[in-house]
Amino acid sequence: MNLKANNIRSQYTESGQQEIVLSTEKCDISELKQIIAKGKILAVEIKQYRHKRSLDANACLWSILQQIAEVIHSTKDEVYLQMLELYGVFTHIIVKPHVVEKVKQEWRTVRELGEVTVNGQTGIQLMCFFGSSTYDSKEFSVLLDGVISEAKSLGIDVMTEEEKNLLLQEWGK
Repeated sequence: MNLKANNIRSQYTESGQQEIVLSTEKCDISELKQIIAKGKILAVEIKQYRHKRSLDANACLWSILQQIAEVIHSTKDEVYLQMLELYGVFTHIIVKPHVVEKVKQEWRTVRELGEVTVNGQTGIQLMCFFGSSTYDSKEFSVLLDGVISEAKSLGIDVMTEEEKNLLLQEWGK
């Protein structure tokens, strides 16, 4: 069950156990109560709410990637990886030389930056790019802006600024 909460407070039972009270939209918690009644424990994760991008925004991205691929005689997947390297979200990691290939298999795209020595041990520094499915709306907006810019530089007419803004506004709805 996923809920959005707009208020949180803490209170304590007579035995001193902390209770967290969230204000949410109305929901049926009878199934959750049955699980607890059977002696089971619920897994609960509370984190800041983020708007998810719409399927339209994602479809638009892949449509533009396909158009770019056709112009440059590539595949949309190859263009996607290139765009991640230009406009995507990444992290730097240092790994032992013998696991470089294994790490590359776990990330959407990886750029090897070279050998480094840390505390007397040699490692390979990698720039690892996250796939866009993990992006929040701001990160996705940067990627989409970059892809649109690349398309326009190739003479591909993709969308007006107003159309793009309307598409990005749809994320939270």
